[in-house]
Amino acid sequence: MLKKGYIQVYTGNGKGKTTAALGLSLRSVCAGNKVFFGQFMKGQECSEKKAQLLLPGFTFEQFGNSDFIADTPTEKDISCAEQGLKRIREVLVSEDYDIVVLDEINTALFFKLISVEEVLSILAIKPERTELVLTGRYAPPEIIDCADLVTEMNEIKHYYNIGVDDRIGIEN
Repeated sequence: MLKKGYIQVYTGNGKGKTTAALGLSLRSVCAGNKVFFGQFMKGQECSEKKAQLLLPGFTFEQFGNSDFIADTPTEKDISCAEQGLKRIREVLVSEDYDIVVLDEINTALFFKLISVEEVLSILAIKPERTELVLTGRYAPPEIIDCADLVTEMNEIKHYYNIGVDDRIGIEN
């Protein structure tokens, strides 16, 4: 168990935000900690879903549809995000986890699936010993102000631009 937990934010337009949170999760589980990884806006199959079968102490849940939001979120998108926040609140109140990841929460804020005030209320109930990690593009200033560590991933070059699709085990 951690003596003191902090709030980390991984944001920006570059690749690697979820990957960084997964790497931190792996490191923490291997140190004997428990991790809850909540993935907002995603409901499709992905390789990281299998981690909870392989890593004791790692719990993974998704709070999204199988389709990406193109322009306008649906009522189901909003409902999934609200259910995700409810679940995150339960997880934090339980104090069962050393690290709690809110993957793509900043993007959910950008699409107005949930409000900044709702996320700030989640940050306010973070137990002292719990590390909280928020990922996703477009982290709003209010979230950045509450964070203890903020990393911005910047895209310099990406192989998507030459037509390379998601690869299982790398992006998916």
